[in-house]
Amino acid sequence: MNRTSPSNHGHAPDTANAIREHVREGYSRIAQGGCCGPSGSGGGCCGATAFSPADLASSMGYLPGELASTPAEANLGLSCGNPTAIASLRPGEVVLDLGSGGGFDCFVAGPKVQARGRVIGVDMTPDMLARARRNMAAYRAATGLDNVEFRLGEIEALPVADSSVDVVISNCVLNLSPDKPRVWQEISRVLKPGGRVAISDLSLLRPLPESVRQDVEALVGCIAGASLIDDVRAMAAAAGLSDITLTPKPVYVEAMMNWQDPLYRRVVEKLPAGMKPADYITSLDLTARKPA
Repeated sequence: MNRTSPSNHGHAPDTANAIREHVREGYSRIAQGGCCGPSGSGGGCCGATAFSPADLASSMGYLPGELASTPAEANLGLSCGNPTAIASLRPGEVVLDLGSGGGFDCFVAGPKVQARGRVIGVDMTPDMLARARRNMAAYRAATGLDNVEFRLGEIEALPVADSSVDVVISNCVLNLSPDKPRVWQEISRVLKPGGRVAISDLSLLRPLPESVRQDVEALVGCIAGASLIDDVRAMAAAAGLSDITLTPKPVYVEAMMNWQDPLYRRVVEKLPAGMKPADYITSLDLTARKPA
């Protein structure tokens, strides 16, 4: 999935559709079976099997109060950062979450924008969408709010109107797209002038070995599809965004290795002698703004 320039981040239609189907199937299994699917095999964005989804969220900086008011079934242990923390959300804002999964970040964002605000989650996996919608009753009961909705769609073609969103967030999802430049163009399209982006994702410090990039499970685990940090910056800039800030956070990958995540262990076996996943992969916080 990784390429060394933004222009190469798109795939031929047949290949792109195959990648989307692999991802959709993988995340359908996760939605049906919990954090890491029926097999409980773990893997990258599924989090570490030795720790609960709540443990992982806490390590990513989610506060106890946020976790307490969020439906337990919404947190599938898929985070690699905390975009709601870096977004500086304000009451009354409209927030869009790309790849919203079980709704975890949407439900964290909802109380921050309060009743006057709105949170829209978009996911391409019907099973994830169904899970998120089932969680809405618990969210309403816990918060008294009815300000979150979920839409079926692909992040390369968002079911959202032009210039209608104050903030776009996403958590470990953009790396899954077979057409990342298109995703960034869509982000720019839906943002209001002056709107902002707050994304946590996995990114690459150097190109991955071919054997890792061709691994389907590594793709669903958000590793094989990750882009080089310079490419991420270039794609955001090409979409017309400004004030782009990228903050690598290597502690996430180190923690996954410490927790003995099965996917990361398998990646280690495919790396050159003496190298470890943290030499290639990092969690990355990105903030940017659409010019007013």
